[in-house]
Amino acid sequence: MKIPDTQIPIIEIPLKGNIQLFIKREDLIHPQISGNKYWKLLYNINNYLDEDPKNPSIITFGGAFSNHISAVSALGKDLEIKTLGIIRGEELQSKWQQNPTLKFAHENGMDFRFVTREDFRDKEILTKNLEIEFPNALIIPEGGTNEFALKGIQHLLNSDTKSFDYLCTAVGTGGTVAGISKFAEENQKVLGFKVVDDHSLNDSVLKLSERNNFELIEAHDGSYGKITDENIRFINDFSEKFGIQLEPIYTGKMMKKVFELIEVSYFPENSKILAFHTGGLQGIEGANEMLRKQKRDLIINRNAL
Repeated sequence: MKIPDTQIPIIEIPLKGNIQLFIKREDLIHPQISGNKYWKLLYNINNYLDEDPKNPSIITFGGAFSNHISAVSALGKDLEIKTLGIIRGEELQSKWQQNPTLKFAHENGMDFRFVTREDFRDKEILTKNLEIEFPNALIIPEGGTNEFALKGIQHLLNSDTKSFDYLCTAVGTGGTVAGISKFAEENQKVLGFKVVDDHSLNDSVLKLSERNNFELIEAHDGSYGKITDENIRFINDFSEKFGIQLEPIYTGKMMKKVFELIEVSYFPENSKILAFHTGGLQGIEGANEMLRKQKRDLIINRNAL
């Protein structure tokens, strides 16, 4: 993988009042490995391939609609490297073909191993067993969060991002917000919008970033993966007004919460805010399949029109 020479656009979201809001379109970096996933994988895979492993392969972890699983499968296809996804939920073994994310990953050549939710939670044991079974494989944590990921995330920041007072990102495993925190300017405040109900994330991010310049804000609507009608309405309204597609698990929840914070005057007057679009648009199809079964309103997918 190489550092793209593409200039990622920063788009202003016009608002009334004296707060300025912008969004950095990291979702445009690569058709399948979009947003923060590209940067998290960059140094992981480059360091691994520099070691010239025999029969290289990549193993990683994720759920049924994981953006990370989708991205790793696309990377494996691009580099002609075998990939194995350890998937949470053994009940998926008989019906993964009905899942858009897993179907896409399989089409990219990824093999699957389905494990119970209980086994999936104990990734330390899972990883040790995989290291014994596949001694030459690159094993990447769920969400791609590790030291190599942080090194890649620094590329979200450049000369164009230095003028902002606040840097905002959605938070799943914590790697992206930790990387932004680690490499942010001294005067910048980093806001991470948690889409998981995980009270250990603050300590995890602090350990990775080694800086106390961030704040984690609840944005999960009750649980990871929960999609409320209000979230759907916000995403569809945002798309219609500003021409930018969001998805319901990460960026939709983040941007909705940013707007709520602006409404309650969380940001001082004349603040300049930058939100990072971390991709994940592949998950809309799966979300809409679930919403159809529930006979609820759908997310309008601009990319599919």
